[in-house]
Formats: sequence, structure tokens, C-alpha cells
Amino acid sequence: METGLRQNRPRVIVVCGPTGIGKTRTAIQLAERFHGEIIGADSMQIYRCMDIGTAKPTPAEQACVRHHMVDIVDPDTPYDAARYARDAGNVIRELHDRGVLPIVAGGTGLYIKALIYGLFDSRPPDPDIRRNLEDLADAHGPSYLHTQLAACDPQAAAGIHVNDRFRIIRALETYQATGRPISDHQRQHRFAQPRFATAKVGLIMPREDIYARIDRRVDQMVAEGLLEEVRSLLARGYGAELKSMQSIGYRHMADHLIRGVDWAETLRLLKRDTRRYAKRQLTWFRADPEMVWIAPDQIESLQPDLESFMTNGQPIVNTQRGANGNV
Repeated sequence: METGLRQNRPRVIVVCGPTGIGKTRTAIQLAERFHGEIIGADSMQIYRCMDIGTAKPTPAEQACVRHHMVDIVDPDTPYDAARYARDAGNVIRELHDRGVLPIVAGGTGLYIKALIYGLFDSRPPDPDIRRNLEDLADAHGPSYLHTQLAACDPQAAAGIHVNDRFRIIRALETYQATGRPISDHQRQHRFAQPRFATAKVGLIMPREDIYARIDRRVDQMVAEGLLEEVRSLLARGYGAELKSMQSIGYRHMADHLIRGVDWAETLRLLKRDTRRYAKRQLTWFRADPEMVWIAPDQIESLQPDLESFMTNGQPIVNTQRGANGNV
């Protein structure tokens, strides 16, 4: 296998899918089988001190197989897909040089896409444009800018959460600096050659099973101390306005602690928003024609195909092998 891994571009297995479906467990199984190490592709697991709400690999899981791109920055450190593509790309090349199989596992589709294809080239941000947009966000909130983005680039706005200040500003400054929507730049960039040879495995199961797993995961996070984790982060000065603190789970707990949202309503909204996030994840990954869908408990059936991919680069046949997740 080592000889195959050293040929041409690095070969990478990607394991993705909706939240709570078992990506970490599947990636560990593949890493143990194929002498691999795991590269996290989760935009929240990069943050230190944010463990419960991000469902980070446990210490036992990380001891079992080495994980990269986990716990690498503090919650108030700016971090984006471009930086992830650079950092994770360096890890892939280092593993490739050692003859170790890189297994990218996570649910942040933009990070995975940026890693494989890079990001489109655009002119450097105009400091005046960025400053003006930051001032507007400070004065009126990110939702105000999201409304502006919906007017000039509805496609981009549909894929960016109303509270994702960083991405909203990035899209608006691209439009104002270039005169073209960021979605046009991204569409043009789709034809870029991938930096790595990839076998993309999407995990899927029936919708009711995914939703049940999400509900159980939320209950487990609460039982493990999610509320206390958020209270501790706030006490340490990580404000609720931070990008990291606006993510699912953290903003819900912060709303309960700061705004006094009823606890039962907090849990209802958290489960609802997590289900909606899973739906957006599946929409993103289903747009990739190279994705091979399979149920987590059927991953062993892919092992012969993955062995062929690693030894001679033969692509996996794109077919639906797992349960249909119509989420």
C-alpha cells in the first residue's frame, strides 16, 4: 500500500455526512484497517475548550487513532476555509511522505471542498470596504447584512446562516470589490483540478433514524454538561457574539443564560436547528457526483474498492449502497 500512496498525487479517503451519523467511528474503523490517520473536517472541532457541543472525538478515540486538525485554535481566533485548506493540506502531504493514508472525516462541506480544490482566486479585501461592513455589523447585527446579501447574491445568502458574520461580510466585500457575486466566482472555480486523488464516502441512513440520533445526541450533550461548558466559556471572556459561539448548541445555551430563553424551548430549538443543519449538510454533499453513499454499518463492503483505490487509483463505483436518507 505504501508504494501506491507515494504515486502521483496523494490519495485521500473522505468520510462525510450529516451530524450524528457516525463519521468518527467509521473513520477510525478505516484508519485501523488501512494504516491511516484522521484529519478532522469540522469547523467547530478546531476550537479548544469547546468539546461537548462539537462532539469531538473522545480521548479514547484520539488515543486509538491519531487525529489532526482538532483543538488547534482558541475560540476567539479567526479561522476560515482558506486557512483550513492550507493547514490540512500540509498534514496530508506530511502523511503522504510517511506512507500513511490520510482519512478526512467531518461534516463541514466547505472545508472539504476547499481542501480538495482550493478556493477561487480573488483580489485582496479592500480595507475600507471591510471596515464599513464591520461597522454596519456592529451597529445593526449580521442579519442586517444578510438581508443586503440576499438582495445582491441570493444564492450565496441561501447557503450562509444569518448569524455567520464572517462569511456574510466575505461575500458582500467580494461583490462590492469585484462587481460580481461570490457565487459566480465559486461557480467558475468548480472546474479546478483537485489537489488530491480522493475516494469520497458519504454516510446515510433513513431520515427518521438520523433525527432520532440527533435527538439522542442533544440529550447526551446536555447530560454531559453542555450548559456548564458554555457558562465557562462566557466566564472566560468568550462573548456570545464570536463566530464560534454563534454555532449550533453554543448560541442556544448562551441565549438561555443571557436572554433567559425557557429551558424547554432551548432544547426544542436546539434539536430543530440541528435537524435543519443535517438537512443542509446532505444537500451540500448530494451535489457531489463523486460521492459514494453507504450506510455506516455497511462500510466493510467498500473495503475491496478502497484497497483498489489506494493501490492503483481505481475510482470507486458511484452507487447507492446504503439506506436512503431522504432528509
